[in-house]
Amino acid sequence: MAGKRQGRIETALFEDDGRVPNSRLPVVIHRGAVEPDPDDPARAFERKFAENDWRGSWRWSIFTFHHYHSTSHEVLGVAIGKAVLRLGGRKGRDFKVAAGDVIVLPAGTGHKRIESSPGLLVVGAYPEGRDRDLIKPYATSVAVHDAALSRIAAVPLPEYDPVQGKKGAVPRLWR
Repeated sequence: MAGKRQGRIETALFEDDGRVPNSRLPVVIHRGAVEPDPDDPARAFERKFAENDWRGSWRWSIFTFHHYHSTSHEVLGVAIGKAVLRLGGRKGRDFKVAAGDVIVLPAGTGHKRIESSPGLLVVGAYPEGRDRDLIKPYATSVAVHDAALSRIAAVPLPEYDPVQGKKGAVPRLWR
């Protein structure tokens, strides 16, 4: 599957651009972290996330427009295919992701899908199954951004990394 990529962790930080708040917490990318199930590729991600208390999972793709969540952190697991994601808003950076990769987004982090292979399948979930909102930063007013800042600051830190559990990268890097 992932070969040399397996087990590698990347982080990235993005500045608030006045529309996308982003976060003081880094995005955490676990490369080749989950081996997709051969019969149902998404199932391995759903199990791994649930055992680490990231619940409310869904299967789909990633929106092709910039957006962020101000009421929850989010994890995205690539079950099938590959994609290029823009993280951090219009002034952010592009990241190539592939089956087996897991992307952990702190609340407020802008994200969108730039391109993908046919049949891309992503599993998403939220710590403790938290409810999330959906904010389109470039389709709303600056006042929406400003109001989101206090909600983002109030989102609790997760106890568990969605892949590595209690002693994983997210609890270590987000404290």
